[in-house]
Parts: sequence; structure tokens; C-alpha cells
Amino acid sequence: MGPASPPRTSSIVQPQPSNDSSKPSHLPLTPSSNTLATANTGSMSPYPPAVPPSRTPNRSPKPKEPMQRPTVPVSAMQSPVTAVVHHSMPGKPSSMPPPVNRAEKPKIPSKRSIPESRSGWTALEPTKETIPDRISPFNTPPSSSEDVPEFEHSGGRPTHSLHPAKPGLHVRPDSYFPPPPVHHSVDAMREARKISVSYSARAREARDNGFKLTANVSGIPSSQGAVVTAHRGNNSLTGDPTKNSESTNAPEHRRTMPTRPHAASQVTRSSTEYLPPPRRSAVSGTHTIPSRNGSPVHHPTFPIPSRTSSDLSLSGHSRTPSQRVDTIRSDLSSLEQEVVILPTSDYPDSTRANRRPPRASIGTQQIDTKYETRLFDICGQYLCTTGYITRAWNLTSGTMLLDLSHGEREIKITAIAFKPSFNTEEEGLRVWLGSNYGDIQELDLSSQSITQMKPQAHARREIIKMYRHQDSMWSLDEDGKLHVWPPDEKGLPNLQRSPLVHRVTKGHTYSIVIGGNLWLATGKEIRIFKPGASGDASFCVIQQPLVQPNTGDVTSGAVISSQPQRVYFGHTDGKVSIYSTNEYKCIEVVNVSVYKINTLAGAGDYLWAGYNTGMIYVYDTRTQPWRVMKDWLAHDNPVLSIVVDRRSIWKLGYLQVASIGVDNAVRLWDGMLEDDWLENDMHDHDTEYCEFREITAVVATWNAGATTPSNLRYEDKDSNFFQEVICTSNPPDILVFGFQELVDLDDKRLTAKSLFKGSKKKDSTEQEHMSRQYRDWRDYLVRVIDDNMPSAQSYYLLQTANMVGLFSCVFIKSSLRTNIKNLQVTEVKRGLGGLHGNKGALILRFILNDSSLCFVNCHLAAGQSQTVHRNSDAAAILETSSLPVESDPITRIDNYVGGGDGSMIMDHEICVLNGDLNYRIDTMGRDAVVKAVKANNLPRLLERDQLLVSRKRNPGFRLRAFNELPITFAPTYKYDIGTDNYDSSEKHRSPAWCDRILYRGVGRIKQLNYIRHELRISDHRPVSGVFKMRIKTIIQKKRATVWQECEGRLEVAKRKLEKDVK
Repeated sequence: MGPASPPRTSSIVQPQPSNDSSKPSHLPLTPSSNTLATANTGSMSPYPPAVPPSRTPNRSPKPKEPMQRPTVPVSAMQSPVTAVVHHSMPGKPSSMPPPVNRAEKPKIPSKRSIPESRSGWTALEPTKETIPDRISPFNTPPSSSEDVPEFEHSGGRPTHSLHPAKPGLHVRPDSYFPPPPVHHSVDAMREARKISVSYSARAREARDNGFKLTANVSGIPSSQGAVVTAHRGNNSLTGDPTKNSESTNAPEHRRTMPTRPHAASQVTRSSTEYLPPPRRSAVSGTHTIPSRNGSPVHHPTFPIPSRTSSDLSLSGHSRTPSQRVDTIRSDLSSLEQEVVILPTSDYPDSTRANRRPPRASIGTQQIDTKYETRLFDICGQYLCTTGYITRAWNLTSGTMLLDLSHGEREIKITAIAFKPSFNTEEEGLRVWLGSNYGDIQELDLSSQSITQMKPQAHARREIIKMYRHQDSMWSLDEDGKLHVWPPDEKGLPNLQRSPLVHRVTKGHTYSIVIGGNLWLATGKEIRIFKPGASGDASFCVIQQPLVQPNTGDVTSGAVISSQPQRVYFGHTDGKVSIYSTNEYKCIEVVNVSVYKINTLAGAGDYLWAGYNTGMIYVYDTRTQPWRVMKDWLAHDNPVLSIVVDRRSIWKLGYLQVASIGVDNAVRLWDGMLEDDWLENDMHDHDTEYCEFREITAVVATWNAGATTPSNLRYEDKDSNFFQEVICTSNPPDILVFGFQELVDLDDKRLTAKSLFKGSKKKDSTEQEHMSRQYRDWRDYLVRVIDDNMPSAQSYYLLQTANMVGLFSCVFIKSSLRTNIKNLQVTEVKRGLGGLHGNKGALILRFILNDSSLCFVNCHLAAGQSQTVHRNSDAAAILETSSLPVESDPITRIDNYVGGGDGSMIMDHEICVLNGDLNYRIDTMGRDAVVKAVKANNLPRLLERDQLLVSRKRNPGFRLRAFNELPITFAPTYKYDIGTDNYDSSEKHRSPAWCDRILYRGVGRIKQLNYIRHELRISDHRPVSGVFKMRIKTIIQKKRATVWQECEGRLEVAKRKLEKDVK
């Protein structure tokens, strides 16, 4: 034995010890990690190769005896048994509000369908999506049991038959009867498939001969000034795994849901200097392609990090660790030319939706009618609701102006509309009411009296709709009789004059007046009439009704003032059909929801939609796909109607929108979305008042299966895992470790005591065992970082947190410690419906300079068939308001996104979610999956990955808001412990990519690599990723100047909107 090396000062800085004398001031340390050096034994598995041997430290070897190391103080904050919410920053309160569960908030994205082929159309398809368009978007992704057999037929009966096969017919080898005749369309489809397979085979042959696609990985992509070149091409050339020719056993495309042709769009950019985050405006952040009618349609650019061809190996370990680090260092040093694949989605993009309700800033925000009403109209400061009782309010003061009963209980007002006036001051003072007996009354709000009445105007037929068009009024009854009340000599409609009578189709479900024409829907059919025209031929604008196949009955409609050539109709099946008001034909059909669309309205440049869930969504229909601008819970019950008061622009100075729900409440909204407009405009000009810098972060996730650091000492081939993860040659600024199952969740005795004795004093031995597990791993990580990082680089243990088996440990460079504020940690329990912490998430967030970061460590529901349960867990975690609320409105705009207040995960600018998400591979048996892994046929497996299928097919899947780098490694679950063999136990579990890392933050984060590690002491393989993040620092003086300029631009936008409305 050589002489012992002198002890080295620890580079890990930990918080000061607590004053609580009941907790130990220091913890025993396990032997130094330098004693864990091992030789590379190689991999004997037919699966992914083992991790290459770790690098030799650039310092003299240390003796094997445990070294004397300084005592590392640990504060109470770092104790594994501390409270849920931790505060490590001085001066911060330790209290926080109780969580608010918004988990049931539905998301209503869409699936777009095209009524007919459109020439020149180019769809943008994300390379990260690997699921073919083959499963209904209305269903939750299918699940299968562990023993579901593979689709392939490996054997069968002899091919003898009792009947000779007919010419041209294919007879199954195991059938004794001839098959039915093949339909011509099926035959054509089979021929097309043969051609497609032939092309795919040629593409594979070309790749085998050395023709490969390459892409350069560079800095975080930005959409500012992006030059987009869209083209059609073979999917095999774009790297689309959904078109893999070997996956021929997947179901066919549904003929009832036409889809856009698949294509890829690329952005090429060359830059050697730092780029600011991308613009979010519709001009600089979008590209334009022609729509069906020739009008331009803007497409947003959503950058996705590309990968070099050298990264695309099965296990992700084709390069040595030093080579991977050199590549990362090159990526961080400059932003070179890159090819960015622009993603697309069949549903509206909700990744940047704003969740802040657009409450009216002037006057009353809500009117409780206090009686059952379904009808209302609004004009400026006047609101009128009706039914068996008619009431009116002044919205400026919130006072009731009128309370009118209509006498007999059988009399009910069934239609309402405000009457035109001579000038702006008199607008909203008079309203027309139509009853179920065919009577029409004119009500004067100022005098609170009925000024005119037309009994039996519709001959005892219920009036179902009243319209205001220019200086006339129209009324429609249930029998299809339309009355047009023209203006008198004073220029106003008069009930004392005889109306023009027309006959339209019965069975009214919805109608709207556009440019003097009445668009009337009866079920699925839409007819167009022109009241006042001479002769029946002129009255019927079209001879045949407009019918769009594969849509439900029409329920609603709207016209957007900035798009007067288009009319939008909502349907019972969640689709929106778009028609040209000039050519009277369908432009396209968009699937925006799985719920019935109750009401539509056009406000400003956006389309508002109300649903049975009580949610209102605001869509930007100018982009492809549509973009969800805002969504919020407007009513606790279904939304019945949304009315846009365009007259409020010149009466009140802002655009007013009102909605009514089954809760009999009328709520007022800001149709201009001014708060969102200001926030987005400030973000668009953030380079004028912010300074940016880049940092790197390493995130690792591992289901440890109740292992301890001592297990690593006995496995030579496993001991280098953590040294490889922390990238010692290029130390990252942030290190995040997320563990799952650090305690044995299969220990039923321990789990039961945790469940049923949670409120009582726990068994001291078991509690000490759980605490010791967390302490051991924390201390081990401290030693690994201290022993392997450069001596000049010190790290600070920012925070640890635990919940049953979950454990998170975050380190930062000591130089960043003073720049961190608002550190918070919380948990979300999902076991047994939210009662137990065996499943759930640990959430850690902090503000670095002026950027908000959030790291989430998850463990979702297990089981092959529990996809719906996992999706619910993810929604609950993301929608729970468990973090403290930021009360300062300026800080909200500067530090958070999406109208958030910091209480939810997706309020933060940068989010990384990791863990054992437990998503499995569907519709394939265990042996088929193992066979595909051995054959390196990962695209076939990824087509059936439950997480990717949910992203593609489930519009309410909350993880759609996150990105994931393409998976290029074998499934990480489930292995026989200590081997490279997948599960051979009695349960025979199928391999799956359970362990994942997802991220979000447009223009603020880029993932550089995504690899698995060959650590064999658990049945899961660890996964890690390296990220590059952009952090901003706000210069307050410059911000004040930009804010004033932003308010000036808002006034210009208001004037433009006023002009469009007029």
C-alpha cells in the first residue's frame, strides 16, 4: 500500500445545519466513490451494447482505504422527513395556499379533416411523432394484456380446400371456404400498399448502400427571421418512422376521416452569434401557404432540435463518453447551420395556450339572473335576459333596470334582439321580444314599458329566432315562416307595418345572417336564402343544400370580422366546417373537440367556442394547425351561448363578449384579450430590455428498485454510471437526479402501514429505514460530484425532496447560488385517487435571475392496461395549483408564461418532467416486442408506444404540451436484475419505454442528447439528457420604456379593430 493522499477539501457546498437539536448535525459517509473503479467487462447481451468504460480521472490514483473527509453539515431542510414545502432562501414565507384541483379541466384540441384533396397543400409533420394516422381520435389509445399475441401469422393449417379458389381471389391457408368477392376499392388500396412497400424497400436498399441523411445540431432554434421551405416528399426520406415498410400489420387509415398528405418542412439558418428567443407574433413567427380558396394561411414555426446521424444508434452508446462530451461542448460554443423540422399536429396546438380568464376590466364582470333563463342579448352597457321573466341591467353599475313578468305561466319569450336606433346614444334602449304564441313586443328600457305590440304576428307559431340586420328586423317561427320588418319613413322597423313574408325549410337547428343572406341549418344540411328578393328563384340562393359528410348536426356558427369571406359552423361531434360566403362551398372541416360545440362566436381575429364542460376556448384559425390562444373554465355548467357585442367598440371603447351557462349566470369578458396582447407584445420585444445567457443542465431519471449505493460497490460494470452522467469534462450548471422506488413499493406490509397509519406515529424502525435510504443516496451523490468534478469547480446542494419512493436531488454551481430566489418544493399524491404517495410527483421550482424553472419527478400508474389512469395522473399533476401564487402582476408577466401566476407547473418558462411514466407498448405480445428489439426495429415499437399514441390521438392528453427528443435506444423496462435479459419471470412482462424525459419552453430550452445507461442492479435502465437553457435578466429602466411603447401599439390595434367592426 502506498502512502495515503492528503485529504481534499469538499467542493460540495450544502446549507447550514438547522438549530433543531433533535436532528444530527452531520451524517455518516459511505466509503469514497474512488474505491468503486472497475474494469469494463463488456456486454454479453444481444440487445444494446454496454456503457463504455469511464474516463480515468486526471489526477493520481487514490488508495483503496476510506479517506478522511470533512464533515458535511446538513440542514433540516435537507432531511428526508421534512415538510412538503421547503424554503431555502432567506426571507421567504413557508406557507402556501391549499392546492386547487384543476385536473378535470378538459382540453379540446382538434383533428383536422379535409373535404377534398387540395393541390399544393403542404402539411407539416413532426419527426418526433412516430405514430401513424390510423387510430380514431375519439378514443383513448387501446391497451392490451401482457399476453396479447402478435398480429403476424407464423403458422396455420395446410392449405387444402374443399372448394377451388376463384380466379383473382386470395384464399387464406387456414380456411375451408372461399372468401367473398373483393371490392374494387379494397383491391386498389392493396395495390397502392404494394407500391408503397416497394418504394420503402428501395429506400432501405439506398441506405444500406451508404446514402444517409445528416443534420447538424446547433443552438436553440429561433423562429425570428426564419426562412421556411416547404416541400412534399417521400416519408422514408424525412425519417418518418410511421411509414416504416416493416410495419404492415397496422390497421388501415379510416376512410371516413380524410387527412392531409404528409410532408416535412425545413428551416435552414446559419449564425455564429447568440440568438434571442423566437418571436411569438403572427408575422415573424409564422409562414404562409395557400389555403383552399387561395387566400394565404399563416403557419407558426415550432422549432424541434435535430440530431446528427451519429446519434441514431440503437442504444445511444456508439460513441465514447468523451466523444459525447466533445460534441456537447461544440454545440454550446456556437450556433451553426441547422435543419429544423417544423412539427404539425392534427389538433389545434395548445402548447402555448393562456389560462388566465379574460375578465372585463371595466364595469360589472358577472350578473346572476337568479332565475332560469337561456336567452339574452347585450348592447353597450345594457344587458337583457328573458324567458318567463324579462330582466334588464346596467352593466356599468350592475343595477337592475327592469323586472317584467309576462302574465300567464304558459307565455314564454323565445326570441330576443335589440332594435336599431337613430344614433349611438339611443342604442340598446329598445328590444324586441318574440313569444311562444307568435306575439312580438317592443320593450323600452328607459321607460320600463312596452311601447308596441303585434299580437299573432306569426299566427300562434312559436318564434324561434329574431335577427337584427342593418335598419330592419327579421323574425322566424317554428313553421318556417320568415318575416322581414323593413324600416318606415323614419328609418326604423315598425311593428305597425306589414312585414314581407317568406317561407323557409322547417326543422331549424341554427341560423345566421351574413351579408343580407340567411344561412339556415336543418340538421346537417345548410341552405341559403336572400330575404327581400323577388321570386322564389332569387330567394333560394343555392338549389341544393350544403352537406358535409362525416359531420354531426349543425349547432352554432360565427363570422370573424377580419375574415368576412368565411363562415364557421360548429357540429355536435366537435367538428367545425368552414364555408366560403362568396362561392357557397365548403373550404375544409376541422376537428377541434371530442365534445359537442354548443356555441361559436367571432371576436376580433379569433374564434370563441363554448362546450358542455363549461370551458371556453379561443382559437386562432389563421395558422395551420389552429392555435389555442386561451382556454378557461367560464361556467361550472355547460356554456349555452356566447354573444359578441360589436357596438361596444364605439359605445364603451372596448370589445365586449358575454356568455351564459346553465348556472343562469351571465359573465362578461374582454374580447380584445388586452392583458394577453400586452403580455405577448412584451415578450416579442424582450430583446430590447433583457440580457440573455446560456446554461447547461443534466437530468437523470432512474427507477432504482429499492437499491442502495452499497449495491454499486459490488458490481464493477455498474459503478461508473454516475460519473458518466455528470459530464465531468464539461461540468453542467445544474444537476438534477430523479429516483423512483427508493423504497420497496412491493412490500405490502410497509405500504399498508403507510396507508392506514399515516396520521399516527409510524413505526420507528421502518421510518428510519426509509430516511436512511434517502440520506445514503444524497451522501453518495455528494461524494460522486466531489470526487469527479474539477477541483476548482464547487457545487451547492440546492434541495432534496422525497415522497414514499420518490426522491429528487438538485445541485447547482456555487456561482449561481446568489441568483436563485423563490425556491419551492411540493408534492402531488396520486395513489388511491390522490390519498397515497406511492404514485404521484415531486415538483421543484425556482427563479434563476428572471427566468422560472420547474423540475418534475413523476411515478405514474403501473399496468399494461392502465393508459387512461396514467393520463389522468399526468393531468392531475400538471393541473394542480400546489405552488404558492405570485400576487404581483408585473412579476407574473416577467417570470411566468401563459397567463400563469406560478402556482402550476406549466406557468413556468422552462419545464423538465422526468420519471417512470409507465407507458407501455400496445397491441404486441412480449415475444414480438423482444424480437423487434433484437432486430433493431424500434420504429415498429414506437408506433405502438402508449405515450406517443396518446400524443397523436388523444386531444385531451396533457403531456402533448411537452416535447421529447426522438427515442433511439432500446426499451428500458423490464430486465432480469443483474442481466441484459428482459423479464423471464412468471409474469413475463413485455419490454417498454417506461423511463422518459420530457421538456417544454419554446425558444428557451434545447435537449442535446437522450441516452440510456447500462446499470443492471435494477429492473429499469436509467435515462439521462443534457439540456441547454436560455436565462434572461431584465433591465428595469429599459423595461419601463418598452412597456409604454407596447401600450401605444395596443391603442393602434384597437383602432384597427374598430374599423374592422364598422
